[in-house]
Amino acid sequence: MRKIAPALIIASALLAAGVHAAPGNSGDDMDKLLADKGLLTRIDHVRQSVSNKASELVVNAMGFLGVPYKRGGNSVETGFDCSGFVRAIYEQSVGLLLPRRAEQQAAATQRIDKNDLQPGDLVFFNTMRRAFSHVGIYVGDGKFIHSPKPGAEVRVESMGVSYWQRRFDGARRVQTPGGAGAETQRTAALPVSQAVPEMQAAQTAAPQLAAGQQVQQMLQQMQQEQYRR
Repeated sequence: MRKIAPALIIASALLAAGVHAAPGNSGDDMDKLLADKGLLTRIDHVRQSVSNKASELVVNAMGFLGVPYKRGGNSVETGFDCSGFVRAIYEQSVGLLLPRRAEQQAAATQRIDKNDLQPGDLVFFNTMRRAFSHVGIYVGDGKFIHSPKPGAEVRVESMGVSYWQRRFDGARRVQTPGGAGAETQRTAALPVSQAVPEMQAAQTAAPQLAAGQQVQQMLQQMQQEQYRR
């Protein structure tokens, strides 16, 4: 999901140039140079934009808690299966149309280490004796949100539970157009404006402000409810 912004490239060039032009300057001097060029603000904006987008995606996903599982379902009206849920969230939140099946979503996204998981990344499990047969969205704090199985509803679960630990099949990151692996991205996850929609984007009233804070509050409330039970 990350991409190298022009501002970061320019900043790196200025840092390299500064080492040779003024070897005696302190880090404060370099910060001042970047600030004068307005690059620190732009770099910070890029960083916050990526973080906020992931948080908003997770908040949107939380808005579907309680929606029933439906095999082949891909909307709040019909219910969701696991990959239909992931696809709906990414179409609505990021504007990308992912492949329909879980194994296709795994093949179309960037492999990452489990330790590098960030909110909004995808987590895959082997629940049907075949690789990548189940998928969910990582929400942070070792938890993921997913549409689990017939008779169940969209819910948040811990990846630390033995059932999920044994079946964990890998983590993936959805790449935005123009970022690393953009060539794959063009054939795997297309901007909605360039793809033929196969479903109606689900609606949610989840607030968008302070998204990261809302996610943390939701997780804390769930933990408190589970403790009281």
